[in-house]
Amino acid sequence: MLTLGVNIDHVATIRQARQTVEPDPIAAAILAELGGADGITVHLREDRRHIQERDVRLLRETVRSHLNLEIAPTENMIAFALNVKPNYVTLVPEKREEVTTEGGLDLVKDLQRFTEVVEKLQGAGIPVSWFIDAVPAQIAAAAETGAQFIELHTGKYANAVSETTRQEELALLIEGCEQAIAAGLRVNAGHGLTYQNVYPVASILGIEELNIGHTIVSRAVLVGMERAVRDMKLAMHGYNLS
Repeated sequence: MLTLGVNIDHVATIRQARQTVEPDPIAAAILAELGGADGITVHLREDRRHIQERDVRLLRETVRSHLNLEIAPTENMIAFALNVKPNYVTLVPEKREEVTTEGGLDLVKDLQRFTEVVEKLQGAGIPVSWFIDAVPAQIAAAAETGAQFIELHTGKYANAVSETTRQEELALLIEGCEQAIAAGLRVNAGHGLTYQNVYPVASILGIEELNIGHTIVSRAVLVGMERAVRDMKLAMHGYNLS
């Protein structure tokens, strides 16, 4: 059954805009779970622009579903993950100047190092997911590292400016999912998904979880976190929500 991981980064973005204590990401996570979230996702960036280390530690103690920690595959971030021990880690690319993650990791260019990262994390009992584009070479490399999961980057699908391009990107996601499963990988997906475009991706056979954040937090500002999460789960099942 397809599940929903709710990314609460942008609750922390609002808090950090004023360098204050509210809104509280921990409270947001609790409300998201009450609304039906199957997991909570946070990205601890190296520049700490939103989620802070304290948030992650508190979430590890309070999240009752599962905690997915997104980090860049750097020594400092890996050491932090080994200390906190989230339910699983999603390794993502990261650039200081980007507004949000712009694409998947290039695993092919440094396969040996990335394999060592997987061995270190999974050797400590923390499953690893690679955030990658639906590119055959990247999917094959992800399998070669020994990771248990991949998360397919859906940004190109979400940002497509024409229906033709959107359908082409959707086809690539479908093919990528099939390739990954054949290679023994479990498959998640996310980035840029909204209430309006989520259903075709949610319908891809084999995807286990969608990680969605910005659109849910945006709706939560207006209607509350519990309803925003419930609405997304309806949208994932084909209900037309404006």
